[in-house]
Amino acid sequence: MTIEQIVVLAVVQGITEFLPISSSGHLILIPQIMHWPDQGLLVDVMTHFGTLLAILIYFWRDVWRLIQGGLALFKGKLTDDGKLAIYIVLATIPAVAFGFFLKKFGYTDLERNVAIVAWNTILYGILMMVADMVGAQERTIANMTLSSALVIGVAQALALIPGTSRSGVTMTAARFLGFTRPDSARFSFLLGIPATAGAIVFTVGDAFASGEKITSDILLCAALTFVAGILAIAFLMQLLRRISFLPFVLYRMVLGGFLLVMLYS
Repeated sequence: MTIEQIVVLAVVQGITEFLPISSSGHLILIPQIMHWPDQGLLVDVMTHFGTLLAILIYFWRDVWRLIQGGLALFKGKLTDDGKLAIYIVLATIPAVAFGFFLKKFGYTDLERNVAIVAWNTILYGILMMVADMVGAQERTIANMTLSSALVIGVAQALALIPGTSRSGVTMTAARFLGFTRPDSARFSFLLGIPATAGAIVFTVGDAFASGEKITSDILLCAALTFVAGILAIAFLMQLLRRISFLPFVLYRMVLGGFLLVMLYS
């Protein structure tokens, strides 16, 4: 890969993984425009490692409390943080099951289907707008229940279909359930920790089996993705305290429309 491709892929992945605008849509569009070859599975794995590290660093206080709550469970003590840790683990199961289904039946290359990405980018953008309009802003993570976590977890499973946006669809589900915008994003990112870690483990073996090796270029891509991811999370968390999801909805409409024009022209 050229240094230009490394920087662009890292920045785009780092930003779009956290903003609710569909990372798969961008990762299809950019190589098409720039006429770049496929970057390889290992690059995808390492960029996901960069985004995982960004979540762990930005939300380290929440992560530490979840760890403490989880450890307390082994001592027979159920705390609020322990409950949240249980909810996150259980809410991850639908994505794991759906991911296994896609791999078992050979649907792991859906991200190459531009039509699916384009239509999902638009469809889930509309759902995001509706959720943000009708959803109350009354609940916080402190009000999370098992049923709510499972609903958001099922929504996360849908994000395995490209164009959906993991952060977008989980925040949409949380807004339908009446969570505030900042807490919808916060729970979405915490829920993304086991999901992203699982995706890395799920694919790293395939990457090494295909003969790919970790190079300095790939490490640089992971590092740049981490920096872009940290900035994207900070930007989104600040923005959602002041505005609605409308700018992201409009952006998704434009992106989806552009992909459809590219596909059918």
